[in-house]
Amino acid sequence: MYYGTKTSSLEKVDVRWLAQFFVLATPAILLPFFIHIQWLTGPIINAILILAVIVVGIRAAMVIALIPSLIALGSGLIPAILAPVVPFIMIANVVLILAVDYFYNNRKSDSIGYANGVVVGAVLKFALLYFSVDLIAKLLIKQELVTAVASMMGWMQLMTALAGGVIAWVVLKFLKFVK
Repeated sequence: MYYGTKTSSLEKVDVRWLAQFFVLATPAILLPFFIHIQWLTGPIINAILILAVIVVGIRAAMVIALIPSLIALGSGLIPAILAPVVPFIMIANVVLILAVDYFYNNRKSDSIGYANGVVVGAVLKFALLYFSVDLIAKLLIKQELVTAVASMMGWMQLMTALAGGVIAWVVLKFLKFVK
């Protein structure tokens, strides 16, 4: 009887979905360890988040959204002094995912929905990070560092999210997920 339960559990595993999840999660986990350049890492991570929501679904994308921020903090891409900002980065990544998912799935044209989702998600991610980080930076770090922190979590976030959307679009077109 135990064998039957084990067999039926294994039959329910979607190997294709699992492989797609790991293909997306692995670079999100490993990339921050090797590349410490925000304008390079940011678009790739944002592209992975967008690809994840469309390819493996919103729940899996949210799991992947939590990983890069923790890895970036642990690997030094995000300075330790910015540790209080990490939850806001995670929330901002989830906001990007939710916007892409909403617009992509609720528009008649997946191309328009995708573009709207990326733009709205990028702007919301930027706004959330810009204002929350500005507040946290003023409260927690030395005034001379506030400008550097604001630039790291401000307009750069908008640009990397939009660039990630373009990268993801190219991949999705290649994989024929969008027309």
